[in-house]
Amino acid sequence: MIDSLPTGKKRIALVHPRGFNWFPGKRDITDIANRMVPQGLLSIAAYLIRDGHEVFVYDCLGPGAPAGIDRQIADILRIRPHLVGFSATTSSFPDAADLAAGIKKRHSGIVTVCGGVHASALREKLLAAYPAVDFLVAGEGEVTMSELAAGADPAGIAGLIRRQDEEVIANPPRNHIADLDSLPFPAYETLRGFPKHYHLPLFSYIQTPGATMITSRGCMFSCSYCDRSVFQKGYRFNSAAYIYEHMKYLRDQFGARHVNIYDDLFTANRRRIVELCQTLASRPLGMNFNCAVRVGFTDDDLLAMLKDAGCLMVSLGIESADPEMLARHKSGVSLAEVKDTVRRIQKAGLRAKGLFMMGLPGETEDSVKRTSDFIVSLGLDDMNMAKFTPFPGAPLWPSIREEGTFNEDWRLMNCLNFVFVPKGIASAQRLDLLYNEHVKRFYSDPAWRRRFRGRLWQHRKSLWYLLRHLPSFWAAKNQFEPDLESNRTIHAKGF
Repeated sequence: MIDSLPTGKKRIALVHPRGFNWFPGKRDITDIANRMVPQGLLSIAAYLIRDGHEVFVYDCLGPGAPAGIDRQIADILRIRPHLVGFSATTSSFPDAADLAAGIKKRHSGIVTVCGGVHASALREKLLAAYPAVDFLVAGEGEVTMSELAAGADPAGIAGLIRRQDEEVIANPPRNHIADLDSLPFPAYETLRGFPKHYHLPLFSYIQTPGATMITSRGCMFSCSYCDRSVFQKGYRFNSAAYIYEHMKYLRDQFGARHVNIYDDLFTANRRRIVELCQTLASRPLGMNFNCAVRVGFTDDDLLAMLKDAGCLMVSLGIESADPEMLARHKSGVSLAEVKDTVRRIQKAGLRAKGLFMMGLPGETEDSVKRTSDFIVSLGLDDMNMAKFTPFPGAPLWPSIREEGTFNEDWRLMNCLNFVFVPKGIASAQRLDLLYNEHVKRFYSDPAWRRRFRGRLWQHRKSLWYLLRHLPSFWAAKNQFEPDLESNRTIHAKGF
């Protein structure tokens, strides 16, 4: 039985579903390698707590969380919630749906809501297909969830997708929150094991514990592969003063010493970054941070200020070194500008990390080799290569089946599996082989290894963590080792 609270107040469970985060048939170790904070849920939690609700965040990828759906349902029901909200990606939505169905089966009166990028992209047809989900939230969730929790008539809640009799109805869209500084800091305190058991990527920090932040919403650009269903176009951001106080809060309340800032366009508004860097330099917090930038938004003076403010590493979205691919999928970025930006980042004393994507429409073996050669030539400090995954809200989604073969298995749509094979590549097996060879090539490069060895002492905390979890990391490494027998078979068949 769900006990009552003061009038108008609810007990709310906000759930981050586990999803499928690794390779089929292999042990999922993502929560060991890089356990990320569910930032969006924590922002909604803080908003609801400010309204006076009793809020619990249940992270199915969190420390100590069981892997099985039935045990997760039992844990959630122990909270005795009136309302359960899920924030789901494409690959985690099936888990969210299973959790909602299990909760409804045991307590039909609990209201179930799902938001996030998958719900915002597929909208009415998604709600129609999943009767155990009562509502979908399209777009930003803070105000919509607040009104729903307060007992407002669902018909009048902007941004809500609902059922009326046998019909699924989408209410008018909700306006964006114009002033992001009006939002409370995310409710990190609701997250079990934070920050000690939420690990940033290895070798991306020199101080611990680590934390994450998002300081802007939206994007002015339209990259072909990017799903903007939640925040859409436009660009809103926190002020420099808010970011500084947010970092200080993380340090003072949780002891955080490093922050990864996951903005797509952190430096797009130069004025706020100059102000932030000046504040951090004049009133240092003893913290480091990493951020991502876009080519064209990083002048030398700004890079020097980032260094003085405590920035350690700058990530740069590059995606491909094939000019035609780049023009098609990430317009406004040239290879010459990429080279120049990487050079200037490193000249400023910052580390440069390149972000790439393999398997986009138009990819061929020649374009893969061109990208691999380019990556090695850049002399990057780190690199991440995502496996392209089509998402329902991305600009290329409507025509994706014309570009190659696509296995629309939501559980595998996590950028760790090739569910799409472009026409220029013979098979998914061949694409995997090319990917594995590329990753090995980067981390085997003698120049990269010399740079890495020179920083080993700085990374002693990462090394210690790696040693403590060596069996799991060794198993993960083996996923990127091309299987020799498979290689022989692929080449023998002429793939």
